[in-house]
Amino acid sequence: MDYTINFKDVDKTSLSLVGGKNASLGEMIKAGIAVPPGFAVTTESYLNFIDQAGIKDDIFKILSDLNLEDTISLDSASAEIQKLINEAAIAGNIEDAIIEGYSSLCDKCGEERIPVAIRSSATAEDLPTASFAGQQDTYLWVEGEDQVIKNVQRCWASLFTPRAISYRIKNNFPHEKVLISVGVQKMVNSRTAGVIFTLNPTNGDLSKVVIEGSWGLGETVVSGSVNPDKFVVDKVVMEINERTISTKHIECVYDSDKEEVVHADVEPDMQCKCCLDDQEIKELVRIAKIIEEHYGCPQDIEWAIDKGLAFPENIFIVQSRPETVWSQRKKEPVIGKKSGYELLMERAMKRIKISC
Repeated sequence: MDYTINFKDVDKTSLSLVGGKNASLGEMIKAGIAVPPGFAVTTESYLNFIDQAGIKDDIFKILSDLNLEDTISLDSASAEIQKLINEAAIAGNIEDAIIEGYSSLCDKCGEERIPVAIRSSATAEDLPTASFAGQQDTYLWVEGEDQVIKNVQRCWASLFTPRAISYRIKNNFPHEKVLISVGVQKMVNSRTAGVIFTLNPTNGDLSKVVIEGSWGLGETVVSGSVNPDKFVVDKVVMEINERTISTKHIECVYDSDKEEVVHADVEPDMQCKCCLDDQEIKELVRIAKIIEEHYGCPQDIEWAIDKGLAFPENIFIVQSRPETVWSQRKKEPVIGKKSGYELLMERAMKRIKISC
């Protein structure tokens, strides 16, 4: 039984085993994209955990009595389930597999206690028709096997946040059918990070790539806690059509004294400085186009630039998911509600007057 599996050994066919986020990481590695190394704690680990801990029936009993319209009841049910998961003992075989996976990752990276990101990866996540993004938890800069195990367990519990429970019910996803995997991935020591859309999210223009970025880890951009720099780039000619440099007053960084990720003030002389140079922008666009072509649909991509490496080896992709706003809209003709073909045929069938 696979309790853990390396990212390089999974792909889009592994969705049921490692969830959408982790499957996408493996898929990108196979496509030659630079992805930080790591491994997935599989859905089989989660299923065996709730079985062996004897809490499976309790979880679904709490959910079966739930009244979604009662917010207090929803919050109470969520807290009760998360407490069950976080306080249950993890069986030795599952714990050993996680420790071995982390130890192997440390060996691969040549560090005794490598900092990792612990990310939830649900099986109903990152689908083209549904946006579960951000509903489960992520923990950054986790070091040491004990902390890795603790945060894997917290990610399992986050499958039952009030938001996640409510979303599944409203979208008719049965709770027992949605499983959770957890990704354990080497942290990028980010100088700059952010997101890329392989279309313009403001108008759906497929000819453009939009990059948003800020200093530090990408959580400030993803969470909307900072107004990021924005670049609109033409996909074909790679020309930067728009460049908006914002005042980036805070950054998400690791504080070694506090041993945690914090929001820190950006130095005054850096606040209005562009967080990317042109060669980095164009390289991000090049990578984004490869990812979009590989998946065959517009993508919402998370990226990071490592401050300790030289260009272009410093650019990493940490996540990619299908864009779910414009891609679900009904495609309509732009000119007079007629397609290009209809307009062309009208022109072709028009009578031509010849004067003698």
